[in-house]
Amino acid sequence: MLTKEYPRHDMNRVFDMIEEAIAQGGVDDKCKDEMNLLMHLYAGLPAEAVECGMMYIHGMGADVPQSDITALHIRLLNLLEYLEKVESLRQIPSELTNEEIKRRSDVLSSLEGHEKVFGSALLGYRYSGKPVEAKEEGEEEGQRLLLMNSQAAVFACEDIYKTALFYEDKLGFKATHLDDEAMPHIKLTRDNIAIVLVKGDLKPARNYGIKYDMYIYCSEPFLLHNEIKGQGVKIIEELPEANKAKSQMSNRQFVIEDIDGRHICVSQFIENYKD
Repeated sequence: MLTKEYPRHDMNRVFDMIEEAIAQGGVDDKCKDEMNLLMHLYAGLPAEAVECGMMYIHGMGADVPQSDITALHIRLLNLLEYLEKVESLRQIPSELTNEEIKRRSDVLSSLEGHEKVFGSALLGYRYSGKPVEAKEEGEEEGQRLLLMNSQAAVFACEDIYKTALFYEDKLGFKATHLDDEAMPHIKLTRDNIAIVLVKGDLKPARNYGIKYDMYIYCSEPFLLHNEIKGQGVKIIEELPEANKAKSQMSNRQFVIEDIDGRHICVSQFIENYKD
């Protein structure tokens, strides 16, 4: 429950107050990212939806119909309650009674419950604290919301279970069977890679003049190459030696063939590029 006095119909002022409270220090490292995420989302809402957020702030959330953005209002309340608690802890009386000590201890312990959601996705969006490249000279670098969080390649297979077993046994993927979905499929995951296997006609990309069915970018291809080769996976193109690769026009890479005949290129990840 909030105790401070907030403006009745001015969400911009509410966020000014949040920013001022964060500037005082003593908050979680992700607190500012949480503020920016909420601020960007409220900025894109119609006035009526923003007013619903103001009603939550003033204790009238029960009068607001539940909607897709209810989670946004709850996250805003969570941040405001957190900052009020941090501010209360800054005020240390000259003398502390046992009751006051216990109260402050309880408040301090409760902060973690607020902080655990800071920086997590909200309404499908995640906030990026990385600067975005300026489009014009003199334009300030900004921040951005990321709506697309991940992706997965889709492989059509004659036998999805046979293919899944190959990727598990030979390539170290973990298979999740999702037969209850509208489109029954198997999801393969390893590290940051996801592949979805569906039953369908198998047509490798080579049939259409495309060299590879998938690219996998790898920080150190040498280690992965040795692992895969040790599992007896067919290597179509060997990994060149590091010194030899310096004179090549392409990235250092190797190509494997999976059980269905797809060619997958594992290419060295180059870190010095902009998002």
